[in-house]
Amino acid sequence: MKLVVVSAGLSVPSSTRLLGDRLAAAVGRAAEVETQVVELRELAVEIAQNFTNGFPGRALAAAQDAVAGADGLIVVTPVFSASYSGLFKSFFDVLDPEALAGKPVLIAATGGSARHSLVLEHALRPLFAYLKAVVVPTGVYAASEDWGAEGLDGRIERAAGELAALMTGLSGGVPAGRAPHSSPADAFSAAAVVPFEEQLAALRPTG
Repeated sequence: MKLVVVSAGLSVPSSTRLLGDRLAAAVGRAAEVETQVVELRELAVEIAQNFTNGFPGRALAAAQDAVAGADGLIVVTPVFSASYSGLFKSFFDVLDPEALAGKPVLIAATGGSARHSLVLEHALRPLFAYLKAVVVPTGVYAASEDWGAEGLDGRIERAAGELAALMTGLSGGVPAGRAPHSSPADAFSAAAVVPFEEQLAALRPTG
């Protein structure tokens, strides 16, 4: 299976790239994957040119093909002005609108403060839902104080396991100890899903 990491980090070294690498390594422990990293920093000029002339350069076209052909994606952005970076958004703006349809995606972000952690839910998750991707339930946000602290490793492993389960279900493979799945939603345990009728019953007054 092919896993593509899209990193929008700007510095070298980059905490955004580091988070992407750690997530990819965790997916690799859960499933057999071939990983490719797309560094958007290296594509900034071609992305801008694509907006003005309508044609991707060679490197950008290769990155677009890699994303479209992936079995699963990890997307990681630094937080600027309480949202994803302009470079990150621009790359997905020049991607074919149907390239992510039905594709499993793990969303992640880095920032200087834990106050920006909701960027996963108010910015990233709606973006990839609009692109018709299948976004895993657990997003991973890493603030400066999270590196080396308790909790980050657990979030990484949980999110990576969810992505690996979706990728395996879609590719037709079956990891050890799992039953085969027929759809992305089936990749998660049915025991975790509460039937709609039971949800309604729980809301009804009992007195």
